[in-house]
Amino acid sequence: MLDSSAHQSVSSAFPLNVLVKGEGFPILCLHGHPGSGRSLSVFTDSLSLRFKTLAPDLRGYGRSQTVQNFEMSDHLIDLEALLDRYQIDRCLILGWSLGGILALELALRRLERVSGLILVATAARPRGNHPPVTWQDNLYTGLASILNRLKPGWQWNIDTFGQRSLYRYLIQQHTPETYLYLAREAMDAYLQTSQQATQALHAALNQRYNRLADLSQIQCPCLVLAGGGDRHITPASSQETAEHLPNAEWRCYPNTAHLFPWEIPDQVLRDIHDWIDRHPQIVSFRSQKLTRKSF
Repeated sequence: MLDSSAHQSVSSAFPLNVLVKGEGFPILCLHGHPGSGRSLSVFTDSLSLRFKTLAPDLRGYGRSQTVQNFEMSDHLIDLEALLDRYQIDRCLILGWSLGGILALELALRRLERVSGLILVATAARPRGNHPPVTWQDNLYTGLASILNRLKPGWQWNIDTFGQRSLYRYLIQQHTPETYLYLAREAMDAYLQTSQQATQALHAALNQRYNRLADLSQIQCPCLVLAGGGDRHITPASSQETAEHLPNAEWRCYPNTAHLFPWEIPDQVLRDIHDWIDRHPQIVSFRSQKLTRKSF
């Protein structure tokens, strides 16, 4: 799906817009589809209190707009150039959905630059079980989104339209707090996702992406998180990924779905910080120097 060996010679890096917060060891945070760097604030607002977070808008998303067609492998070229721009030799990568797939690909491409992976609602062989979308689904989703944008977290809207819309496959806990995230970050990310980005993703998915056989190469610590009711990337496919990674922990949150970081942010952030604290080598500049010497 993301083999860029033939394409790299004719492609050049795209200058990505990036949101940088905090100081310290770098954490590269990669969004999904649709998405933007801003839609990762649930992670970066907390992690940037301890580390330096970089959340780019991937090519064709957010403020990294282009009218040129591109391939999924171009994202990897862009991300390597981004690390070079900020003189980052080694970093921890957090990836949500599509961002998690790119995190795996970047680790496989440049193992020496990745200290660890936090994989959120993603898989090396992604599988979904989303039901067919009806016109009623689209109608209720449109109404719920517009009203939620005008009055974020309005309980009447959640009860009347939200729980009958396509949101019911993205979240299971229809709380006002979750709908605040949808209003602040999801709608803008959706509107700023380009046709070129959608085409690149669909072309890649049609190739039946499967990287399970290569995961044994990724020896760094990995944290794999899944929502128990995820219909877009099933928890079984996330667990399968964790089982193929040599040094991975897997956690599944019940009564949540694909957007579970917006459903239970406090629990997810506690688990991420706890995992980092138990693996201090992944955020150590000393380890970075040792890694450079070893290559």
